Amino acid sequence: MEDCIFCKLANGEIPTEIVYEDEFVAAFKDLNPQAPIHILVVPKKHYDNVMQVEENDDIIAKIYSAINKIAKKENFAENGFRVINNCGKDAGQTVMHMHFHVIAGKTLGDKIL
Repeated sequence: MEDCIFCKLANGEIPTEIVYEDEFVAAFKDLNPQAPIHILVVPKKHYDNVMQVEENDDIIAKIYSAINKIAKKENFAENGFRVINNCGKDAGQTVMHMHFHVIAGKTLGDKIL
């Protein structure tokens, strides 16, 4: 998508602090962190949200594989973390490019954030 901020960040058109990147996925630090560690994991291909992922598309598996690698590399896997995906405006999705929030670095409790 031509004017999508996450497409531009994931594909290097706008500089950001990339913490993980492969052929399909990019991950970078959230500019408005909700915890000491707050990373956004996005596919490089544009999807508005998970409702656009087709049955035979393995992008969700690639994203979760990336999250696994990030958690180990950034040393927060052992203490735990939260993965959040908002799908649509009513769920709080503000950027219409599918993305997953990885939140860690403190005790999160039983609330969403």
